[in-house]
Amino acid sequence: MRRFTRLTNAFSKKVENHAWSMALFTTYYNFVRIHQTLRMSPAMAAGVTDRLWEIGDIVALVEAMDVQAGKRGPYRKHDAEISN
Repeated sequence: MRRFTRLTNAFSKKVENHAWSMALFTTYYNFVRIHQTLRMSPAMAAGVTDRLWEIGDIVALVEAMDVQAGKRGPYRKHDAEISN
């Protein structure tokens, strides 16, 4: 819940960054973390996957998405685009 608190290192100023961090947390919670009462991940209990994922699997997913998306654009818009 610290992700929602302002003035901390985990606070997202941009909605897009916040959405990405929540997606990473949800993926970790459902696929990597072993639930205390289930004794397996929630994804395994639901039959979505048959194995416990590792952090490397999530990293591979993110890298595959980057390759599909192509080259990233500039961080700032060019002056010509801003004036329009």
